[in-house]
Amino acid sequence: MKIIITLLLLIMMSACATSPTGRTQLVFMPDDELDAMGLQAFNNLKSEKSASQDTRENQFVRCITDALAREVGGEWEVVVFEDRTLNAFALPGNKIGVHSGLVDLVDNQDQLATVIGHEIGHVLAKHSNERMSQKLGAQVGVSLIAAIAAPQSAMGQTAVSLLGIGAEYGIIMPFSRLHESEADTIGLELMAKAGFNPSESITLWLKMAQASEGPQPAEFLSTHPSHATRIDDLQKLMPKTVSVMQQAHAAGKRPNCVK
Repeated sequence: MKIIITLLLLIMMSACATSPTGRTQLVFMPDDELDAMGLQAFNNLKSEKSASQDTRENQFVRCITDALAREVGGEWEVVVFEDRTLNAFALPGNKIGVHSGLVDLVDNQDQLATVIGHEIGHVLAKHSNERMSQKLGAQVGVSLIAAIAAPQSAMGQTAVSLLGIGAEYGIIMPFSRLHESEADTIGLELMAKAGFNPSESITLWLKMAQASEGPQPAEFLSTHPSHATRIDDLQKLMPKTVSVMQQAHAAGKRPNCVK
């Protein structure tokens, strides 16, 4: 057991990385495996969901994605899916999906750039890798403690059960909220570097809050920050990112993506 714990600690120590915001991360999944998983998942979605045939809609989304992609490099594939839900996503391997319902909701290029920039932020920060590494680490931790704590006894079973809840709400869920906030930060700076107006991010999330159906779950048990928390955090970043946008405009970066 000591050998197993030592090996686990060595793996975790060697898997330390730094996110674009300077946060220390635990990532030990190979990037090429994550990219392959992202490609497979994206291909599955393309076979299961209908892609938009609206030329104007596709050009609008492609124009925004191209402007953002020029700031991070690489080839990014984007597909607009015929889906009325307000959603977009990005997968390892530089794959982006945007739902037509979200395109209909936004008023302009800057609002949609907020969401696409946010999703690209998840990829740049390797959040999928980190989440999988965390989940694997939590599962291994639970298994090790279960082996030590005599799970056959009633007390041992209770301890393992409580540990499972702690692992879910004490480790996995808070990191998910952290990922969302970090993607907001990365995405806001990215859209500003590309010349989009970051102040429209506030309007976008206000619109999303109004469009949300039903009560939101308590923030503590949610993988996303509350709308109020998200907007407050974005407002704190606004002076810096507006300055970045002004520098981009001075450099001739002025996207003109027409909805």
